[in-house]
Amino acid sequence: MHNSVDGDSVDSEAIERTRELAAEAGRVVVKAGTNSLTDEESNLDDAKLDKLVDDIAGLRERGKDVLLVSSGAVGAGIGRIDYTGDTVEESQALSTIGQSHLMRRYTESFERYGLKTAQLLLTQKDLDNPERYTNFRNTVETLLEWGVVPIVNENDAVATEEIRIGDNDMLSASIAIAVDAELLVTLTDVPGVYTGNPKHDDDAERIEAVGENYDYVHQLVEESSTDGFGGIMTKVEGARRVSEHGIPAVIAESTEPDVLEGIAATKSVGTIFTPINGVDDE
Repeated sequence: MHNSVDGDSVDSEAIERTRELAAEAGRVVVKAGTNSLTDEESNLDDAKLDKLVDDIAGLRERGKDVLLVSSGAVGAGIGRIDYTGDTVEESQALSTIGQSHLMRRYTESFERYGLKTAQLLLTQKDLDNPERYTNFRNTVETLLEWGVVPIVNENDAVATEEIRIGDNDMLSASIAIAVDAELLVTLTDVPGVYTGNPKHDDDAERIEAVGENYDYVHQLVEESSTDGFGGIMTKVEGARRVSEHGIPAVIAESTEPDVLEGIAATKSVGTIFTPINGVDDE
């Protein structure tokens, strides 16, 4: 496990304080990627989805507000119809098929805990427009007041940027900032950020924390992206973006047992990003 850059460690006190901030967060944005929700044939994986809901329900039981940013609509659409989404236009159409199926499964799964869900589809441009930004914030605040779990996805039917790259990573960062979240957790199919591609490189090690070593970590990720590991890049950039707004961020593995509970218990889970404005100011 690494948390150093050329021999200089990320300050251990800053790491510990960031873990405390993450554990204390009263409002959490959880982002789940497509691989965290579907199987190898792109069918929605009921066990994966139910585990995600279990983890989120655990945070709700701790009294936290949780907003879920969920990918998976295009993947779920591929699993429902005999097309593969070779073009952007096909992917957009597949998202409209998969989105309703995805929300149906979320509704059923959250009902196991007596929780209601709400669907919000938006694009980055919605957050860039002041009036729409305000409307989005007001809607989310109302839903949270009502005890409803907002589930946000990119509006793939009218937007193409996230289909091409990012898989909601940068959008989830924008949402976390917009709703004044106190923690962003990005769940993926690897246990954090590594010094290489852990799927192909047995020597790759998990990086415990990212702070002053961001440039170094970004370079490592950029180099490993040529080895089929490019999806982690936008996750790292999204985590960095929220950390620049004083929000702790964690990139962790969706299949890790009680992954959100571990973060809420100040355990070393995944890779944690320390807020850029410091964590000793409070």
